[in-house]
Amino acid sequence: MSTATTRAVLALGGNIGDVASAFVQALGLLATNPGVTLLARSGVYRTAPWGVTDQPDFLNMAVLVETSLSARALLDLALSIERASGRVRDLRWGPRSLDIDVITYGEATIDEPDLTIPHPRLTERAFVLVPLAEIAPDLTIGGSSVRDLLAKVEAGGVSPDGEAQAKLVAAGF
Repeated sequence: MSTATTRAVLALGGNIGDVASAFVQALGLLATNPGVTLLARSGVYRTAPWGVTDQPDFLNMAVLVETSLSARALLDLALSIERASGRVRDLRWGPRSLDIDVITYGEATIDEPDLTIPHPRLTERAFVLVPLAEIAPDLTIGGSSVRDLLAKVEAGGVSPDGEAQAKLVAAGF
């Protein structure tokens, strides 16, 4: 008997500490979870801060997974990985060692107090759309492809970060 699986997109970001190492740790924890299979990951991108702008630049990436976990269980896993990296939630859009957002969960639309899928600000955020377009340009969200959504935002401030990318490759990701 097979377990039903769903494709989901996770967005990873961070801007304090060794973010590339936090990404490596997060990918390792995702990859070793029996309910998650890593299908693709984007490169790592450097982005100016969004929301609270008086803080260091962020590193961002996207990950496509196949999961047998529910959307809630996937969120719980993401939050536990954030805590393992030392994440402290004290300022919305503030500095963080690691942030993992569940961006999509199959075709599901979920609107719960602490879980909204697709992510509510996805279409405004080049720092999510640029890496996502790298791994899933034809993914449809809200009737539009990621490629089309990206064409509607200013993405000039999102640039590849070769040093962080090299760290992930060296770690086998």
